[in-house]
Amino acid sequence: MKDHILIVDDNLEIIELLEDILENEGFEVSTAESGENALDLLKNSEKKPSLILLDIMMPNMSGYELCSQIRREWDLPILFLSAKGKAVDKVVGFEIGADDYITKPFDTEELLARIRAHLRRYERIRKHTEEQPEKEAVGSPITVLKFKDLEIHKETYSVYVSNQKIDLSTKEFQLLTFLAENAGIVFTREQIYDRVWGYGYGSLNTVTVHIKNLREKLEMDRQFIKTQWGTGYVFIGEKL
Repeated sequence: MKDHILIVDDNLEIIELLEDILENEGFEVSTAESGENALDLLKNSEKKPSLILLDIMMPNMSGYELCSQIRREWDLPILFLSAKGKAVDKVVGFEIGADDYITKPFDTEELLARIRAHLRRYERIRKHTEEQPEKEAVGSPITVLKFKDLEIHKETYSVYVSNQKIDLSTKEFQLLTFLAENAGIVFTREQIYDRVWGYGYGSLNTVTVHIKNLREKLEMDRQFIKTQWGTGYVFIGEKL
């Protein structure tokens, strides 16, 4: 079955270019010229897209607004593809739930590589979720990092705080897992960015934003991530 990509952009030339690139690579492609049209497609189409390529600067409903609405109802990778390349724009995109941010003009091979990487990741999560919709059974081969009041299920991208499942974005999960696997080690923002993001977009503020989001979602009754002033961050969960 072909992966289905939804392109949301008000620039017809960009849409046609992306259609040609993606169809030549064997993807099924749908297009929308506005946020409103994209929501209509998502709500009314029998086959939901596997991934969305989303512009930011669109009339009436911006890509930021659309991304926020999509995240409330659907779980699928969202890649911003935008001429807005300032660090603050990228940080905002990640904060509202984007999985990636690619600046126009883009390199075709890099775009395709990122699309395939996100599709593989979400497919792996989906399969594990279908096979084990609740917490994994005892004796399962799933890798679980266990701390006091916190469990991180690596293969299913699932996190539980005091036995309550917590919804994290892909990057939030990857960040948490990296810190938890290196508990007790202080990392600078530069080191975290290099290890979790690994390629050249965004800014160090991206790390700060994701740490803030993680704390808001996880730290109800206890602290898991500590700020080491003047240095960076360290995971301080009590390992079981």
